[in-house]
Amino acid sequence: MYSSFKQTKAFLFILKTFMAASYCYLFLLCSLLSLTVASAARAFFVFGDSLVDNGNNNYLATTARADLPPYGIDYPTHRPTGRFSNGLNIPDIISEHLGAESTLPYLSPELRGQKLLVGANFASAGIGILNDTGIQFVNIIRITKQLEYFKQYQERLSSVVGQARAKQIVNQALVLITLGGNDFVNNYYLIPFSPRSREFSLPDYVHFLISEYKKILEKIYELGGRRVIVTGTGPLGCVPAELAEKSLTGECDVELQRAANLFNPQLVKLIHQLNQQFGSDVFIAANAKAMHMDFVSNPRAYGFVTSKYACCGQGPYNGLGLCTMASNLCPNRDLYAFWDAYHPTQKANRIIVNQILNGSPDYMTPFNLSTILAMDSTT
Repeated sequence: MYSSFKQTKAFLFILKTFMAASYCYLFLLCSLLSLTVASAARAFFVFGDSLVDNGNNNYLATTARADLPPYGIDYPTHRPTGRFSNGLNIPDIISEHLGAESTLPYLSPELRGQKLLVGANFASAGIGILNDTGIQFVNIIRITKQLEYFKQYQERLSSVVGQARAKQIVNQALVLITLGGNDFVNNYYLIPFSPRSREFSLPDYVHFLISEYKKILEKIYELGGRRVIVTGTGPLGCVPAELAEKSLTGECDVELQRAANLFNPQLVKLIHQLNQQFGSDVFIAANAKAMHMDFVSNPRAYGFVTSKYACCGQGPYNGLGLCTMASNLCPNRDLYAFWDAYHPTQKANRIIVNQILNGSPDYMTPFNLSTILAMDSTT
């Protein structure tokens, strides 16, 4: 009996040891898998204006900021982050689909060490293709400076992972650039008889913008960008700010819509030319106007009660001035297509990103993002 007891005790000890080892092995395996997944998520770089700014302007002395409530009311922290949104913006939602954390603003002191491997957001509210766009905001990161910061970022990344690995991370990264809207709203049409409107007819101005944009996209390629989503302008004449200033009936402003209709097809043509020039589908055109017009023209089909009134603001269509604590604020942001006078709500941003991911050639050309991710995963 004693011998049997000893054998049972020994068996239980061995079983316990085996189970403990198994738990350790499983824990180690799970840890390794999570590290593999984290390292597999491709880096993401963002350039552009307030539609994609994750908070760089918080670090600048400028009026183009979104660092006070009620901005961020629906963000996970329920606090303003510098995003011009009630919650997540387009880059945040793309990051979700990449299986990565949101990119930090380049000016954030948190962007260092391993965080650099996630990528960086260089965008700054108020900027445009031209360096004289948004001059009223004074201290913003113009696109030429954003590209300088991208080069500086690569030097910082090289110091962490080495030059060869840094080059690989940049070449394999996804890039998003959103420019153009401010060149009309905050430049050509900023005031009657603006300097640019006296210098150029609208068609000539659009041609000039496209020629300048070409230099920017070529520079991104030179700096290592190989998968670059380029968004056109949205329906400029349909945002609450323009309805408040120019519309008595709620119809979109004809002149600004004309500007978008001239600019966007020429941008698609430029992207096709650049892809031929580089012998590869580097640049992908995102038809932001069509993506917006779906819910602007038929808001109820997307669960919105209105696409004319901003959730946060004052005056006609809540489209005048800034969104502040003193503004009118809707209780349910998911019922509004626009958060403030110019920017979509988090829900609208999700609709836009869904088209970036899965849209037909009417929305994304030559490929949507899901196709790109699938293609790149096999190479």
